[in-house]
Amino acid sequence: MTLSHIEAMDLQATELQRALTLLESLTASEWSAPTDCPAWDVRRMYLHVLGACEGAASVREQVHQMRAARRRQKAGGGPLEAALSAVQVDEREGLGADELVRRLRDVAPRTVRSRRRLPAALRKGVRMKVDGPVVERWALGYLVDTIYLRDLWMHRVDACRAVGRDVELTAAHDGRIVADVVEEWGRRHGEPYHLHLGGTAGGVFHGNGATGDTPLGRELDAVEFCRILAGRAVGEGQLATIVPF
Repeated sequence: MTLSHIEAMDLQATELQRALTLLESLTASEWSAPTDCPAWDVRRMYLHVLGACEGAASVREQVHQMRAARRRQKAGGGPLEAALSAVQVDEREGLGADELVRRLRDVAPRTVRSRRRLPAALRKGVRMKVDGPVVERWALGYLVDTIYLRDLWMHRVDACRAVGRDVELTAAHDGRIVADVVEEWGRRHGEPYHLHLGGTAGGVFHGNGATGDTPLGRELDAVEFCRILAGRAVGEGQLATIVPF
């Protein structure tokens, strides 16, 4: 079942708290660990997260970021999403770890509150062009509810991998995020699937009229499944289907 707006906001609140718990435990050297996002270490990755949250919490900041991103895209090309992330990081580059965490902790509840209050008419009625990692049009609600949640979640996975920590996972929270990813993955490739995902966030999923054994021929860890769909690792066949994060 696709995430409802209320459910997505509750998951985002939990995800931000988990991110803060992780960040507050990092050592000085762990902040500079390289991540699966080639241009970012852990600190820069969370400068992006902070920028996205501060933009969500303030209309003025959001307008500023989008204008700066469009100027950057016009000058250098590439997807608008990449330009926006670069603006968020560059404008916060001077922040040390302590200040980054302080600002993220301050803005996190305001971020969720602002997104939660978006009227249904706007979430459903406003549509926008997207030019990466897929080229299509998204409803604002899909961006606010689904993409922002997945972005937060995947960056927590990225950070844990970078510093060699186990990802904090529960079936109720992470399993719900994974299930939503599986549902969209099935819609996007449109082929029968019977999927076994291992780990705390995993489960057994099938759709599009599938029967019998999984076409993948092996069990995948749930987090690794999502990493593949997000482009963190290479996938073949149905696993080559892109699901935006």
